[in-house]
Amino acid sequence: MLALHVSLDFACTVCRHDIGVTLRCEGAGLNSSNPIAAVKVPCPTCGAINQVCFSPDGTLHQVERDRPRYRMPEPCPN
Repeated sequence: MLALHVSLDFACTVCRHDIGVTLRCEGAGLNSSNPIAAVKVPCPTCGAINQVCFSPDGTLHQVERDRPRYRMPEPCPN
């Protein structure tokens, strides 16, 4: 099985602190023509969760603040 170690450097989306991570990527998806992966990385300074999208070659595509996938219901005006 193909496995890669990828090093990424980016700034936290909340406090702008520099973050560096090394990730191990493996699996059948690495054999596709344009693989893109996503990982959630907590900031060691403020604790905010950053959603990082990257290619296994180390190209950083997007870093954004992780938001919960659920919506809060709005109260009924009655």
